[in-house]
Amino acid sequence: MWRWFLLGPGSSVPPSLWYNIAMDYYSLKQDLALVDKQNNAIGRMDKWEAHEKGILHRAFTVALIYQDSFLLQHRKHPVFDGVYDLTCSSHPVYVGNKLQTIEEAVLATLLREWGIRSSSTSKLRDLGSVYYQAKDPRSKYQEHEICHLIQGKITHLPASNSDFAYGFSLLNRKNLLDKKQPIRKAFAPWVPLLLDFL
Repeated sequence: MWRWFLLGPGSSVPPSLWYNIAMDYYSLKQDLALVDKQNNAIGRMDKWEAHEKGILHRAFTVALIYQDSFLLQHRKHPVFDGVYDLTCSSHPVYVGNKLQTIEEAVLATLLREWGIRSSSTSKLRDLGSVYYQAKDPRSKYQEHEICHLIQGKITHLPASNSDFAYGFSLLNRKNLLDKKQPIRKAFAPWVPLLLDFL
């Protein structure tokens, strides 16, 4: 499928591929930042090798608020496919020899997965991070991450990109935090840990 969009500075995609891209994003060669438990970068590794071996790496999850509700993504991904995430999750990656900042990686992910540009969000805030490890029971991969929670607000409801999501939901804070809500059984394993920051 042809995807027409501009990734721009901070993207892990080479500038020659920023326009008129026909590709499977998950097949791109990308290196993640390996970290210790204090979140200090100690190396780099191919993203799929890191997920197969369960090597600790840096990640983030974004929680966007539209009006009074959180925008949730029905995740379409090789790792933990079909679960409900907050708005999206991904990793800073190396662009050449330079590691993306969390903000650069967040903006690239919002554009890629939701078509949301930086001008469409309020100032993004890093609310904190959690350490966790979780094996995906339906694949050979696992997550082992220091995961930052990034929060922001949007004023227009975007459309989810079907390459990355089966759909989306809106849930107000009260229902999101309600442990009796049926959707909680379908949350990605990192989501309940991050809800403590909201």
